[in-house]
Amino acid sequence: MNNLSLSDSSGKYQYFLRPFRNGDEESLRFNANNQNVSRNLKDTFPFPYTPEDAEWWVKNVNGLHGNLVFAIDINGEVAGGIGVILGNDVHRVSAEIGYWLGEKYWGHGIMSSALKEMTVHTFEKFQVINRIWAGVFGYNKASMRVLEKAGYTLEAIHKQSIIKNGRIEDEYIWTKHRS
Repeated sequence: MNNLSLSDSSGKYQYFLRPFRNGDEESLRFNANNQNVSRNLKDTFPFPYTPEDAEWWVKNVNGLHGNLVFAIDINGEVAGGIGVILGNDVHRVSAEIGYWLGEKYWGHGIMSSALKEMTVHTFEKFQVINRIWAGVFGYNKASMRVLEKAGYTLEAIHKQSIIKNGRIEDEYIWTKHRS
């Protein structure tokens, strides 16, 4: 994906998706080091988000996931991230999508727009992918709305299937199919 210029629904922010790069560490840490952000993500997304976490991510992300993970860049700073993990074996026709955005950018339509673009990119780049899915904690209604606005549909609710911050939660599975 080439850098793609997008704007939020209000026109307040211009942003684009691009690979993470050296120099992103400070803004990455600033926007990622937020308990309201981390509470909605898998435990592999650390809190607190330290300078060492940011350095490790920028150094290693491309080797981990190739060109399937992008920074959401606003004014030259990392405001968030979005990426895809391809399924393997019998799940090779599916991919999991995940995303996050710094709290000060919430509510502007940025993530729905970025999610739409990443979905198109994934289907275009990987012809074998037929289904993209996202898992959402049952309490995260805002993320469910993001997925809905991006054209995803609720496929399943896995009752009491995940744990976050010591609480067992339902996981809502949202999907988008190629057709």
